[in-house]
Amino acid sequence: MVAEAWIEELQGIVGKKNVTQNAPMSRYTTLRLGGPAELLCEITSEDALSRALAWASRHDVPLTVIGNGSNLLVKDGGIRGLVVHIGDGFSRISGPVPLPDGRFALTAQGGALLSSLANAAASHGLAGLEFSAGIPGTVGGAVYMNAGAYGGEMKDVVTSVTAYDFTGKPLAFLAEDLHFGYRQSRFSVEEPAAVATVTVTLSPGEEDAIWAAMREFNSRRKEKQPLQLPSCGSTFKRPPDRFTGPLIEKCDLKGCRIGGASVSQLHAGFLVNDQEGTAADFLALIAHVQRVVLEQTGVELQPEVRILGEDAPAREV
Repeated sequence: MVAEAWIEELQGIVGKKNVTQNAPMSRYTTLRLGGPAELLCEITSEDALSRALAWASRHDVPLTVIGNGSNLLVKDGGIRGLVVHIGDGFSRISGPVPLPDGRFALTAQGGALLSSLANAAASHGLAGLEFSAGIPGTVGGAVYMNAGAYGGEMKDVVTSVTAYDFTGKPLAFLAEDLHFGYRQSRFSVEEPAAVATVTVTLSPGEEDAIWAAMREFNSRRKEKQPLQLPSCGSTFKRPPDRFTGPLIEKCDLKGCRIGGASVSQLHAGFLVNDQEGTAADFLALIAHVQRVVLEQTGVELQPEVRILGEDAPAREV
């Protein structure tokens, strides 16, 4: 349990209104479920970000950093310690800045929505981010997991990142330092850090064609994905040379349900919260889908969703 004096210290760093105790994580994830965060703070500046991380390190408080929560499954017991939420309060986009090679750079703070960055690029006639139209995460979260779709990934456009390690120390990386892989980066597999700014480099294009491509990708999403229901997007990573949705559908798992969680009837790669499900429901359904797919196809599905927190205490009977 975090001492009251420490909480007051954190309030002095980020502002009293930006600190919430027992924050329901259902408000901070697109799955709309999960237990409470012991403490949650909203970030509005780089100074606040650095000092909040240093505060957690200094007091040995467990630390979790989140963005839009679009790829998170928070367990029903919630998250101990401090959750640092990098969102709307830290979402400025600047640029474009012309580069010597004829391309242009845009820089976004970590809490900016990736779709907002894509829209900014399109409005300046800059091509390269069309693939990200409709991806619901933040720019920082997109770098963390090397988000991608329709043949594009963040690694294709990111040229540099500034971040803070979990002691509050500033870090700077060029693209080659980020060790991007399929749905991963150095931040997810090597050393955790809070992404402060992301710079992407884009090429001039035909503005009408850029917007047309983005509309097409959004149209495909609406047609093929259960966007009207709470979900965390693609629940599983794509196996080599396979597509997850058809693989799950082949195993006759469309519509499979455990509690309030079900395999989407529209796209089997999505597990949806269509009946006020719990994290326990989702974890059980994930395990069931993995087991059935392995038994029937020999393919071992790996979760793409990031699972955080603790199980709820067992109920007395």
